[in-house]
Amino acid sequence: MIIKALKIVTGTLILGVVAIVGYLLIAPPDLLKVGTNYSAKIVCSNVFIAGRDAEEVLTVDVQAPGHPLLKQISIDVDAEAQTVTARIFRFFAPATSQYREGLGCTNVHDATLSDATLTAIEPLPTGIWPVGNEVQLSQDPEIARILADSTLLGEGYRAVVVVRDGRIVDETYAEGFDENTPLLGWSMTKTVTAGLIGTLIKSGQMSLEDTLTDSYPDWAQDGRKNITLKDMLAMSSGLQWNEEYGDVSDVTKMLYLNDDMAGFVSGRPAESEIGADFNYSSGTTTALSRVWQDKLTDGNLTYPQEALFEPLGMTSVVLETDAADTFVGSSYMYATARDWARFGQLLLQKGEWNDQQILPEGFTDWMFEPVAASDGMYAKGHLWLDSPGGLPPYEDAVWLQGHDGQFIGVFPSHDMVVVRLGLTPSRHGYSSLPLAEALISVLQD
Repeated sequence: MIIKALKIVTGTLILGVVAIVGYLLIAPPDLLKVGTNYSAKIVCSNVFIAGRDAEEVLTVDVQAPGHPLLKQISIDVDAEAQTVTARIFRFFAPATSQYREGLGCTNVHDATLSDATLTAIEPLPTGIWPVGNEVQLSQDPEIARILADSTLLGEGYRAVVVVRDGRIVDETYAEGFDENTPLLGWSMTKTVTAGLIGTLIKSGQMSLEDTLTDSYPDWAQDGRKNITLKDMLAMSSGLQWNEEYGDVSDVTKMLYLNDDMAGFVSGRPAESEIGADFNYSSGTTTALSRVWQDKLTDGNLTYPQEALFEPLGMTSVVLETDAADTFVGSSYMYATARDWARFGQLLLQKGEWNDQQILPEGFTDWMFEPVAASDGMYAKGHLWLDSPGGLPPYEDAVWLQGHDGQFIGVFPSHDMVVVRLGLTPSRHGYSSLPLAEALISVLQD
């Protein structure tokens, strides 16, 4: 009797295990798919854009700071096909990210990628930054002391570049990283998207009062027809959006479960009156990327290089796309710290570069204005007024801020730009404001 009961229990357990394995093979839950797609994407971009070791990226960038499930991820890198495939528990929820020259890595689900590629921007001429890429560091021992202070740099820092009076006065890099390493800016990419829109406003192809119904015709049937470009840039469109990371939310579904990210965002309903509420949203900026791309004719993938990156000498930039060839303007731009500094310097110089007005006159002034619905936290051009770490605004500074500790501080009163890049999860509570304040105290006139 006991033997018979044990056989029944064993058989039931085996059937249960087989059912679970079958379920995971055929229809893995979204949480697992988010994890494998995230892992494949991060490893792919860092291997094929930044030239880093795949296993190191998996261990350091994906697993160490992430969800416990990510520790069960394994990867397979195909150097010839330029793909990375990730699985969880070695078999389940396979996800593939494909590299294309100049466009970086794209997660592929049900779509087939186009054969589009981009040619690299011509190397800079010999010269001092920003004209060239040579630097003459200040040799100031006080600055050196600040840039050697691990508390100010923050755990996991990878690069710091300090610009004063239009020149790099000092910089520092963590082991394994240098001035030639492209680094992910995460949500600092949003401000670059605002800059690209500014170039199209300057050329007369866009207006802040434009609605988005040409790109999203379904919006014409409801209140979304009145959402304008400026509402979206101010993160006050009223669209429903959940920006929570670490789980299956709107932002993780967009980034890791959809081939057409802007198409996914366009299905979000309105949940509040336009302009009434501030709702920080990566979906908003990705939707805007499709809108500005739709204003151009065939070949629009070259536009960011032609209109912005090449004039600024940002030769390292890779702005990545989704499988529908929409730039992921919310999250996915890689560039060296010196090139990120060039963009910060453009904002400091009110959109002017080498006697050329790249952005419309007055546009950066508008970008720096506070969004009424944000209680002074956020500015109209995808910029933060609150200092990193949720600290109060600092003088007239504005900030580009990105996931895991990416910051660019633009300090008009001090003619300074400070770039800090790294891998510093928010749980560490790091803010780059003390670093910036220490540098300002040394460099101020």
